Amino acid sequence: MAFAQQRIVAECTVVYKVESQDAPDASMRQKATKTVYIKSNNARIDLVAPAYSQTTIYNKTTSTATILRSFGEDKYMTPLSLTQWRKVNASLDSVQMQITGDSISILDYTCKKAVLQLKDETQVIVYFTSAIIPSVREYEYLFKDIPGFVLGYEMKDAAGKKTVFRATQINLYNPV
Repeated sequence: MAFAQQRIVAECTVVYKVESQDAPDASMRQKATKTVYIKSNNARIDLVAPAYSQTTIYNKTTSTATILRSFGEDKYMTPLSLTQWRKVNASLDSVQMQITGDSISILDYTCKKAVLQLKDETQVIVYFTSAIIPSVREYEYLFKDIPGFVLGYEMKDAAGKKTVFRATQINLYNPV
């Protein structure tokens, strides 16, 4: 039996391309980027779209988060204590996960496919590599129980609009 070596990553940057898939043609797809920074027990997620931006800063040591949002000239800051963070994410505590036998390659990592079933019947398709494990998992609360690093996922909103997130860059070697 061969065992793949897992590496816990305490410092990295991952950039994702975010695209709405249900637009009539490619020119109308909303394009955004998501960048995840992990350093020790802290994580930062920047989501930048044409109409808005959002930054979530998560501290694993205190289990607290701060969310910064910007809509044009309007800017908002929401600090979340441990209790508030858990309350905001309570609907994600009973996610059912099924790892399938399917896999794809993202950035030269073999990624297993998992189907997440949320309480509201929403399904999220996740592609993760078990070769690397983030030192901070709760920053992306939906993926806290995934046994690896999520490099891609797909989800549909309540209106049925599909959004795809795919890692386009990963940097494990330069300090954050």
